Amino acid sequence: MKLGIIAIGKPGRGPEAQLAADWAERATLSGRALGLGPLELIDLEPRKPGKAPEAELILKAAEGAHLIACDERGRTYSSRAFADHIAGLRDRGERRLVFAIGGADGLDDSVRAAAASTLAFGPQTWPHALARAMLAEQLYRAVTILAGSPYHRD
Repeated sequence: MKLGIIAIGKPGRGPEAQLAADWAERATLSGRALGLGPLELIDLEPRKPGKAPEAELILKAAEGAHLIACDERGRTYSSRAFADHIAGLRDRGERRLVFAIGGADGLDDSVRAAAASTLAFGPQTWPHALARAMLAEQLYRAVTILAGSPYHRD
């Protein structure tokens, strides 16, 4: 199952962008044997401001995929439960799983409505680039949990 993180905005060249790229590469390399990956980072830059133009881009990029919307009101998972959820989707035959991170104003209602589920990193609001890196790390962690690697400790 291919994995993707769709995010509004360009991450730049800062440390958060490098972290996300590093975790995505690790998840890609570790996930192959498990039928997970590659993990693609998809950055979208809307031509018009606002949540509606962002939603159009997100929904187009997520077409045909199992979409999970990242939202502060979403569901929280332990790392192990998150890994189990991903494995369940893979085992159910999903071919592509993508996570959507909205712009500064969050996700449009149309993205949340189109999503199969939601994901939250707690009730706090996180900077866009940091949320992207955190999600990439959690996807890598999920892969290592499913592989039985000692990276994650309960």
